[in-house]
Amino acid sequence: MASFLSTLLGWLGLAPPRLRCRASIWNEGVQQLARRTLGARRESGAYLLGTHRPDGSRDVLDFIYYDDVDPEALSTGIVTIRETALPRLWEICRARGYGVVADVHVHPGGFGQSESDMANPVMPRAGHIALILPYFARNNPRPGSIGMFEFLGDGQWVEHSGKGRKFFRLGG
Repeated sequence: MASFLSTLLGWLGLAPPRLRCRASIWNEGVQQLARRTLGARRESGAYLLGTHRPDGSRDVLDFIYYDDVDPEALSTGIVTIRETALPRLWEICRARGYGVVADVHVHPGGFGQSESDMANPVMPRAGHIALILPYFARNNPRPGSIGMFEFLGDGQWVEHSGKGRKFFRLGG
């Protein structure tokens, strides 16, 4: 029933955004991502933890930074997460009662996906949402000026960047 209702609301242009986040959580998380670039010398990123709603949307409630679960994740200048980091991530999820609802990382230039981003999704399961913040997360990036991509599986992605707030809404 929820799926039918979401489809109907989508046709009417009233569908809920796929991703939501309180502005205070987003602002703090993005500032931390910018700091972790060490003055725009390397990329940084985070898993976005939260909950799934019955309507299929997701609430971001926390940022868990890649280098907090894998101290070597940013050592090459680009994001490289080792599989050994995942048990630590799952431990944090269990302790907080959240799941991974998306991920976010920064790029030095625009917010398009690199070949590496497309070939190596942080969470390689269909439906995963990946956000990309341009210019090392400077200038307080917001939906409408960030990359928003959904992994479909088998190396396929769909871009939602142009949907802005209809796809990802900041609030409260």
